Amino acid sequence: MPSELKQYTMAEVESCDGKDGHLAWLVIRDNVYDVTRYLEEHPGSSELIEEWAGKDGTKPFEEFGHSSDALRTLRSLQIGVLEEQDQAKNRKARAAKSGIITDSTADEPKLKKRSKRRMFILCG
Repeated sequence: MPSELKQYTMAEVESCDGKDGHLAWLVIRDNVYDVTRYLEEHPGSSELIEEWAGKDGTKPFEEFGHSSDALRTLRSLQIGVLEEQDQAKNRKARAAKSGIITDSTADEPKLKKRSKRRMFILCG
C-alpha cells in the first residue's frame, strides 16, 4: 500500500458497483477498497460483498465482526481513501441512519454514554 493514498469521491465509488462488468469497490471507515478479485474468495459468499459494492459498508462490516485475518486481507485490498468532503457527508449519513444527532451540543452526554455502552458491548 503506497504511503500517499489516492483520494476518491463517493460518486467514483458508486460507479464501481460490480454490475455489468464494472469493478467492485466499497467503503469501510472512509477507506476505499477494490474487492473485485476477492469476491469469489470471500468465505461468506460473493453476494454479501456484491450487496455493498459501490456503497459504504462500514456498518454491516463492523456489525458482523471479522477476524484479524479478515482485517489483514481488507488492508491489502485498499486502493485509497474518500475525499474529506465525502468523508464528512458519509459520517452525517451514517449518523442519520443510526438516529444519532451530531449537530446539537445538548445531546452530547447521550452520545458519549451511548458510545461507552457500545464500546463495552464490543469489547466485553
